[in-house]
Amino acid sequence: MRMSEENIKLFYKLYPALLFYTNKQIKKIKDISTLEEFIDLSGEEKLKIRNALWDKISLIDSFIEGNPFEFSVEELEIIQSWKNLVKGKFYLIRYLKKHAIFFDVSDHPCAYGVVALNDEFERILGPHLPIILEMVLLPFKEQITYDGFIVPYRSTFGEVFRQDINNIYRETKSKYGIISSLPFSIEEAKQSDADRLKFYIRNKHNREMYWEGIGELIDKNSNLLILYHSEMCKIHARTYRKRLREIGFSNVWFAILEGIVVTSGLTRDG
Repeated sequence: MRMSEENIKLFYKLYPALLFYTNKQIKKIKDISTLEEFIDLSGEEKLKIRNALWDKISLIDSFIEGNPFEFSVEELEIIQSWKNLVKGKFYLIRYLKKHAIFFDVSDHPCAYGVVALNDEFERILGPHLPIILEMVLLPFKEQITYDGFIVPYRSTFGEVFRQDINNIYRETKSKYGIISSLPFSIEEAKQSDADRLKFYIRNKHNREMYWEGIGELIDKNSNLLILYHSEMCKIHARTYRKRLREIGFSNVWFAILEGIVVTSGLTRDG
């Protein structure tokens, strides 16, 4: 998914101006005296200026203070918000209708839902995932986009590695969800133990993978044992419902515990 045309136009009004100002302050590329001359620079030259900006993020403050392009208060607030960037290496792991999913390479990995600028990410990077790359994620109003520069790595991933990445992504998603706005706080975004337990037992694959985690959550909070049995009962009920109907049982209620029918009755209350 791309940002709206209105927001894309606004982004390309603000970001080149900030980069031009950056070059004017640090003179990374010489003899650039107008914004038009900056826009005509090669991608490699612009990348050097962009890297210099994120190495000296205080330039955003001086840009806002001087406001050399006479931007509006709202436009300056957008630029100010870019100080909440996320910079680093990411795995691109999903193309979804709403956004692409970028999973950062860090000690506390998070999954970000990112919208593209002029071109869809799949058009830029191709259909084969995952891909590892370097980029800068920026807040833009209520969404996350990127600053227009992507540095991909040439790499090939085996099936085991792909599974590992997907498993880490699922677990991270169960903890924090998909982050779709910045700034983001891990502490504020942590999901409840109940939500995490539901994720752990959602399907057979998860139950096998997170079996120890299920036990740890229940040991930590004994009230979750009721939730555990309730969710597992729903899972087993789907299987029993089909089998019992096949052998002629209908309008009968069954109580299930740990996958075993322990009692039955003609009404829900027995």
